[in-house]
Amino acid sequence: MKIAHDIIIRPIITEKSMAGAPFKKYTFEVAKDANKLEIKEAVEKVFPGVKVQKVNTMHVRGQLRRQGRYQGYTRSWKKAIVTLKEDSKTIEFFEGMM
Repeated sequence: MKIAHDIIIRPIITEKSMAGAPFKKYTFEVAKDANKLEIKEAVEKVFPGVKVQKVNTMHVRGQLRRQGRYQGYTRSWKKAIVTLKEDSKTIEFFEGMM
């Protein structure tokens, strides 16, 4: 089994993802082979006092990028939107962004 920091790679900080923060919805980039149960356990381990209610995952395809006459694809990755329970503590990392 992987450790929690191998599963959660980084938080996603965009306008759309930050719009869910008041509703206790947080977005992370996660390992491609991680399932929903592993993501739930990793979030609860990395952020103490947090209780996860639901995890939605999706695969993000790489986009075509060009530089001059050369082109290639960016890497594909997996995104997880984590919803916390009502009685759960918020994640302080995202509070400083708002």
